[in-house]
Amino acid sequence: MNIKPLADNVVIKATEAEETTKSGIVLTSAAKEKPQVAVVVAVGPGGMVDGKEIKMTVKVGDKVIAAKYAGTDIKLDGEEYSILRQSDILAIVE
Repeated sequence: MNIKPLADNVVIKATEAEETTKSGIVLTSAAKEKPQVAVVVAVGPGGMVDGKEIKMTVKVGDKVIAAKYAGTDIKLDGEEYSILRQSDILAIVE
């Protein structure tokens, strides 16, 4: 199944959360924070959104940092994704 976002929405897939802290403490799955670094899987066309012209600046394959609790989490074909607005993406990691 394929996801095609509408308007200024972006589909991202989070990278794996770290299993251990820098000091070597192993984290349980409940203690892990939601990762903020993700890879862009699909990008909407942009266009007119709320009366403003939105130009999409992210593209498929970009590694991005998203706002911590932004978007809607979905599970599709056993994979977890988030759909959020481009404005919820804080930075592109180069």
